[in-house]
Amino acid sequence: MAIRVLFFATLRDRIGSRQLSIALEGNSISIKELRRQLSLDYPAAADNLKVALAAINEEYAAEGDSIHDGDEVAFFPPVSGGSGEQPEIFRLPAEAFNHDEVIATITTAGSGAVCIFTGVVRGTTEKAGHLPRTEHLEYEAYRPMALAKMKQVAAEIRSRWQKVQGIAIIQRLGRLEVGDNTVLCACSAAHRDDGCFEAARYGIDRLKEIVPVWKKEVGAAGETWIEGGYRPSVGE
Repeated sequence: MAIRVLFFATLRDRIGSRQLSIALEGNSISIKELRRQLSLDYPAAADNLKVALAAINEEYAAEGDSIHDGDEVAFFPPVSGGSGEQPEIFRLPAEAFNHDEVIATITTAGSGAVCIFTGVVRGTTEKAGHLPRTEHLEYEAYRPMALAKMKQVAAEIRSRWQKVQGIAIIQRLGRLEVGDNTVLCACSAAHRDDGCFEAARYGIDRLKEIVPVWKKEVGAAGETWIEGGYRPSVGE
């Protein structure tokens, strides 16, 4: 089979080309397999390929998604909104996120502090409405609205803490095992007393209020969707 692979930004420089036409054996290959093969063929781009996002025919793709004859595949750095002194990241990935890459993306030459809240899957829980032992979680989201609400949370942060520079809000989707990272809210600033602690705490709390993401706990005792009780006001 034959596919076309596109590269953008730093990846284009490391690969040495904006696009490649690649002939492969078999009827399909996964994003993960293609990523591995490209890393072997272009070792200078291996580190960038490791954290790059992928798309098949202009739709975001997960590691296990299959590529078929005639498909167009793209690899590119994580997309960040904003520019200059106010970089922003809003993502709903299936794969694990890299904390160092997030920090590098939301900091500038003037940044001296980053505060990160990150969540992981618990194996045991002592709280009403939750399974006592969790084998894995399953997350789903109303994607277009979730991304819009993440941007709203960032705008609210900026209205309260004007010295915050970069903001990252990430929520993983799909099946996550015990110990996997699940969610991240990070804020950068010039100094630690410029509001980055308070802004990161506000961001994760607000995400859990208005961003339409749900999780199902699955364990030996059964499974249950965890639903909140917060009711946003009209226009919130």
